[in-house]
Amino acid sequence: MPRIVSVWLPQWPIHRWLAAEQRKRSRTQIDPRAPFVLADASDAPRITAVNPAAAACRLAVGETLADARARIGALQVRLAEPDADVADLMRLARWATRYTPSVSLFKEHSGLDGFFLDVTGATHLVGGEKNLLADLARRLKAFGLPARLAIAENPGTAWAVSHFARTPCALIPAGTEAETLAPLPVEALRLAPETALTLRRLGFKRIGTLIDKPRAPFAARFEKELLRRLDQALGRTPEPLPLLAPPPAYVETRSLLEPISTEDAILIATTHLMQNLVPKLEADGVGARSLNLALYRVDGALQEIDIALTLPTQNPAHVTRLLGLKLERVSRFLESGFGFETLSLAVTVAERMVPHQSALATTSEETERAQRCTALLDALRQRLGSERVRHLEPVASHWPERSEKQTDRRSEKQTNEHSQNSNPEAAWPTPATRGLRPSLLLPRAEPADVIALLPDGPPQRLRWRGKVHTIAHAQGPERIAAEWWRSKTPEPTRDYYVVESGDGQRLWLYREGIPGRETAAPRWFVHGMFA
Repeated sequence: MPRIVSVWLPQWPIHRWLAAEQRKRSRTQIDPRAPFVLADASDAPRITAVNPAAAACRLAVGETLADARARIGALQVRLAEPDADVADLMRLARWATRYTPSVSLFKEHSGLDGFFLDVTGATHLVGGEKNLLADLARRLKAFGLPARLAIAENPGTAWAVSHFARTPCALIPAGTEAETLAPLPVEALRLAPETALTLRRLGFKRIGTLIDKPRAPFAARFEKELLRRLDQALGRTPEPLPLLAPPPAYVETRSLLEPISTEDAILIATTHLMQNLVPKLEADGVGARSLNLALYRVDGALQEIDIALTLPTQNPAHVTRLLGLKLERVSRFLESGFGFETLSLAVTVAERMVPHQSALATTSEETERAQRCTALLDALRQRLGSERVRHLEPVASHWPERSEKQTDRRSEKQTNEHSQNSNPEAAWPTPATRGLRPSLLLPRAEPADVIALLPDGPPQRLRWRGKVHTIAHAQGPERIAAEWWRSKTPEPTRDYYVVESGDGQRLWLYREGIPGRETAAPRWFVHGMFA
């Protein structure tokens, strides 16, 4: 049985603007007890929001600012900031994920001043629906946001009751939607203003006057909006909510008796959360590939930390270690304020873990080596940042600059699945099947002046980057022919040499073109350097 909470924030733009102004601490402060309005930036500005004092003076949303000033001389006016209103409402909705991961903002026709919470199966975590509404109302009031709350089986009923019922917190039992909606005005159905006005002119002022009437005349007179909204409010038609983010399949939340602020305390709490997730992951045979740690501050701010892993894992110690490295890197951006009172750990990406044979010694050694490499990669990503750790995969090409490529993030899943089922080094050529390769390959081969005793002989002296090198030893050549199938005009053949200069520097250079066959004067390039 679904349960939906409607959170309506009356005068949200006014409260948000006053809170932002207080944080700025500007010299020209607004007096909230005097009439105050927000207006748009059009050529003929109109009021978009009013405070209680302005509403008491009978100023209304949609009225022109010129008329309002003519009626009230000392009117405080500021420019509306709809983008900031939506952004801050989004942050508040993200904070509300402490109760449930399924959160949805009001749509535009419902007013951008609240959000829905799908608390199905989550109310027992806070002691029931009544306690949930009381706790949510108390916290919003502490933020300076008076709210009207209602919980029902569908969003339509919850929205209608939260906006038009007399009680600030209402709990609607299942099966009583028609009885609850009957005394409410037709505007509670979230109708377009034109539709609501037409219904009133026809004598339909309450929802109860519409429930038992024949539907055919309404279908002929009005658009589908009226009957659709009525059916949604009565629970006859489902109304799916567009969630801020898909709810994770594996999530653990813990509310603390005392707020915490130190990194050690966060790591201890996270370890307990991951330990609680492990049985669920093991039951489904999957591991965590990506996790999100949400830290809910006492003052309502939310801070999130994302962790990405090279391979799926069920190891709490490994996750805690990576989180510790990530916290060490982002500690200067982590603002604990008065402390974190709730922590939530969610597995945002879960992948199936393929069982490995551990009975044989060789297999066990290979598995252990792969685990060590995975742990190293994960640690480097958390300490340096994921964008600074690159994953390369081999490409079927003889030319060095084409023989590998960086794995795209979208194909990383397939790469990791392949690495679990096979030896990760099997696809890479070995020195036995190809020549010696340098540890550093230059982004582009750099031209060099080379002196050789014979046109097709090894180099004897090299001038590169403005410095002359005498070649003490030269190994080669390793001939790499052109890949004729790639283009209509084949590229020149390359003869690669590994050379060592008199000062001990080892370089990898090649001669482009076979002398006397492909070119009369071959050119030389330095392509890499050995450690």
